[in-house]
Amino acid sequence: MNSPSRRFKVAVVGATGAVGETMLSILAERRFPVSELVALASERSAGGTVAFGDDEAFVQDLATFDPAGIEIALFSAGGSVSKEYAPKFAAAGAVVIDNSSAFRYDDDVPLVVSEVNPEAAKVRPRGIIANPNCSTMQMLVALAPIHREAGIERINVATYQSVSGAGRAAMEELGRQTGALLNFQDADPQRFPVQIAFNLIPQIDEFMDNGFTREEMKLVWETRKILGDDSIQVNPTAVRVPVFYGHSEAVHIETRDKLTAARARALLAAAAGVEVVDDPVAGGYPTPVTHASGRDAVYVGRIREDLSHPRGLNLWIVSDNIRKGAALNAVQIAELVAAAAGAE
Repeated sequence: MNSPSRRFKVAVVGATGAVGETMLSILAERRFPVSELVALASERSAGGTVAFGDDEAFVQDLATFDPAGIEIALFSAGGSVSKEYAPKFAAAGAVVIDNSSAFRYDDDVPLVVSEVNPEAAKVRPRGIIANPNCSTMQMLVALAPIHREAGIERINVATYQSVSGAGRAAMEELGRQTGALLNFQDADPQRFPVQIAFNLIPQIDEFMDNGFTREEMKLVWETRKILGDDSIQVNPTAVRVPVFYGHSEAVHIETRDKLTAARARALLAAAAGVEVVDDPVAGGYPTPVTHASGRDAVYVGRIREDLSHPRGLNLWIVSDNIRKGAALNAVQIAELVAAAAGAE
């Protein structure tokens, strides 16, 4: 971002986690106007240091930290931590950008994707802005320009979500199981209910009364809130796959007005945060390893008209769930907050 003259005292809560570390990296990469960086974590993780650009930040104990003076706080420490501490930071004057699901569905907390509804970040009566779920976020970066052009009536989506979305323990389990199985040993599931190596698991989060998982319902609730349209029908299936980084989605949409694949491709090529990789040749499509991992964009390919519906389109959407799906969007929201404050 272009640094405004004003600089901000910024806290990163959960600074030692995968998303927190990526937040710190992106803040430095994008030269966010930081006057002072405060790294916070649990008592167990406090006392060490984390990298912040060319410098290091000492990790302080969240439980004993006084939030007075913090202007922007990026939270990535889980829902229970956010519920306890985010209101305290907001009450002390900080704008809280929360990566958990603690506040996403509260009517008085905006749910923001920076490329889709940035204006929503301006109205935050509780001082809190929610970051959407990673799978919702990448889908809507791609679908928002199509919705603005032709309106979306219905979304059928199957997600193929990497293990990093379930944390370090899940990544370690995939690595451990892979090594064990290649050496003719048992997989021994711990973090997942069944073996994840060389397997697919059609369950992410807990099952709800309607038979869908909570991860699947997040796609329903968050899509409607972010796009501001409760009439959009969403039919999701969320699957965990043995990939370390990068979520993929097979998305089938039905629009209100007819939209050709060529027009959709042009809209996506011009959309902020989107890169189109769509050639009908071997390798002419995005994958989590070859395109998304470690990068900021949402990649879209396999754009084609639905053979079974006159206003249907099919898309394949891939993005790094830790970067764009969590850390980058939080920093982009912070940039919106900083730009508005600098303009005051």
